[in-house]
Amino acid sequence: MSEQVQKLPLLKVYNLHVYYGAIHAIKGITLEVNEGEIVTLIGANGAGKSTTLNTIAGLLKPRMGTIAFKGEMVEGTAANKMVYKGMSLCPEGRRIFQQMSVRDNLIMGGYSRPNEELEESMERVFGFFPRLKEREKQIAGTLSGGEQQMLAMGRALMSKPRLMMLDEPSMGLAPILVEQIFEIIVNMNQAGTTILLVEQNAQMALSVANRAYVMETGRISMEGDAAQLMNDDNVRKAYLGS
Repeated sequence: MSEQVQKLPLLKVYNLHVYYGAIHAIKGITLEVNEGEIVTLIGANGAGKSTTLNTIAGLLKPRMGTIAFKGEMVEGTAANKMVYKGMSLCPEGRRIFQQMSVRDNLIMGGYSRPNEELEESMERVFGFFPRLKEREKQIAGTLSGGEQQMLAMGRALMSKPRLMMLDEPSMGLAPILVEQIFEIIVNMNQAGTTILLVEQNAQMALSVANRAYVMETGRISMEGDAAQLMNDDNVRKAYLGS
């Protein structure tokens, strides 16, 4: 057989509807992420990007629609079970354990791994984030904003996810740190982690992504190759300030 077998997407979201009480937050979105990609969701505040990630991660239950991860239907599966299945979420606002050390935060992120693999996972994280190695025994709440973001990402990486979802990783960071964070995202992807990225900084997100979806008021209004969307007049006016 000369024809290649069509691979299933690593993640396939189909006709997803999510409500907060009577508020219809996500209105029938469909998206997919293939193994090895960086896919980004861009859009204005309140468009539903974080709600989408939280629903995929199992923190919210959809009213309707399906979520397939590695070919298995997982909508409604609890968030901790999704980690065991190979998915992790680095949440908006970092949400690190402020009173714990950097090392203990990372150990918490590795709860799904066998104990004998924790050190190996930690060394892998330190490879991406040498600053965390230097701060290993420091209390997490005393880290700078950039270091706390690195810790949140490192904690999500500890479970060795097939798919890592990042929610606003550049929020509140100085431009030089934003560049550093995005460089690390690319490095993690090149080392084998598939990434679904939600990001207000559309310019940076589109510059590192393979494909992109534009969200507006709970719906996907555009999708396509990230480089093409970066050159689209409507996207440039709405999200790139040009």
